[in-house]
Amino acid sequence: MPNDFNQQVIEEFRANGGRVGGPFEGGRLLLLTTTGARTGAAHTTPLAYLPDGDRVLVIASAGGSPRHPHWYLNLVADPEVTVENGVFTFQARAVVLEGAERDAAFARAVETDPGWAAYASRSGRVLPVVALEQVPGVMPTHTASSFGQMLKAVHDAFRHELGLIRQEIATSGPGLGTQLRVNCLSVCGNLHHHHVMEDSGMFPSLAGRRPELAPVIERLGEEHRRIAGLVARLREVVSAEGAEPAAVLAEVDRLVEELEAHLTYEEEQLIPVLDGAATA
Repeated sequence: MPNDFNQQVIEEFRANGGRVGGPFEGGRLLLLTTTGARTGAAHTTPLAYLPDGDRVLVIASAGGSPRHPHWYLNLVADPEVTVENGVFTFQARAVVLEGAERDAAFARAVETDPGWAAYASRSGRVLPVVALEQVPGVMPTHTASSFGQMLKAVHDAFRHELGLIRQEIATSGPGLGTQLRVNCLSVCGNLHHHHVMEDSGMFPSLAGRRPELAPVIERLGEEHRRIAGLVARLREVVSAEGAEPAAVLAEVDRLVEELEAHLTYEEEQLIPVLDGAATA
C-alpha cells in the first residue's frame, strides 16, 4: 500500500487530470504502477519525470535513500508497467539505462535541477535512470467523461507543457541546457503527432458525418499547416549550435500564440459536436 502522502497525491492527480499542489505543483508528474516483486500486487507511485522524445525518464532517487525504491526493484523484476500521465493511461516497458546513455541522461537531469545531484551524493549509490516506453499496438485508455472532454484534456496538457517550457527558458541563464532542448523537441514531436492524428482520423470522420462542418474543418487544417511551420522553425532554432534562450523563447511565444487561438477555436466548434455525438 502507498504511504499516506503518496496516496493523497495519487487521489489528487486522478481527480484533477494530473494536476496536483504541494511539492509537485507546476511540475511534470506521472503515476507509475508496478507489480510487486514479492507479492505480485499492483503498486502505484507518483514520480517526477523528464521528457525524452517518445518516451519519458524517471530516476530512482528515493529522496536520497541508500536503498533503491521499491518501485524500481519491482520493475527490474517485471518491466511491464502502467503509466498515467493525467490524460491517458498506457502500458509501457521499463528499460534501465546503462553506461554512457544513463550518465548523459542523469547529467541532463542535474543540469535542470541540481537536487538530483544532492540526492545522489546523499544516497551513496548510482541513481538508476529508467526509460518508460509505450508498448506499441496497445491503445491507451482515458477517464474523460466524453470525447469532447478528452480533446480538452489533451489540449490542456499541451498548454501546461508549453507553459513549463516557457518558464524554463526564461530562467535558464545565458545558455540553453540539453534537457531544455529535449523538452522543446519532445513537445514539438507530440504536437505534430496529435495534429497528424486529427487530420487523418477525427477531421475526415466528422466531415463525413457532418457536411456543414466543412468550413470549420478546412480552417482547422489550414491552422495545422501554419502551426507545423512554427514547429519546424522552433526545432531549427533549438537544434542550432549555441542556441540563445532569447531566440528560442521568441519562437515558443509565436507558437503559443498561434496554438492557443487554434485550440480555443477547435474547442468552441468541435466539443459541442463531439459531446452531442456521444450522447446521441
